[in-house]
Amino acid sequence: MAETRRRLRSSTVVLGGMGVIAAALTSCSSDPDRRCVDRDSYTYEGYKIVADKNCTSTTGSGSSYGKSGKKKTGSSDAAWYYDADIDDGHADFGTFSRSEAVDRGGFGCSGSGSSGG
Repeated sequence: MAETRRRLRSSTVVLGGMGVIAAALTSCSSDPDRRCVDRDSYTYEGYKIVADKNCTSTTGSGSSYGKSGKKKTGSSDAAWYYDADIDDGHADFGTFSRSEAVDRGGFGCSGSGSSGG
């Protein structure tokens, strides 16, 4: 009888621990790190990071092109850039596709939030 109690306790601990691990893994993968970048600014350093207010849409590009297809003067072609390497105000090696960033997220959190410049 004492043996049965010991098994119940140990299996409860294992199952509880697995639940905690599963919750931690799923909480990181759904929201990839993103930066608002100017698509027209790419150099060997990457895309220039701009203020988040320039990326008005959460699903794609906050385009600076008007209905005529011509670029608005004084504005940048800003878009969200996901899971990028950030260095000195530039972002590189990321993707403009949120779904692709979530798919390649893996087991860890790459960071959270976003910053403007």
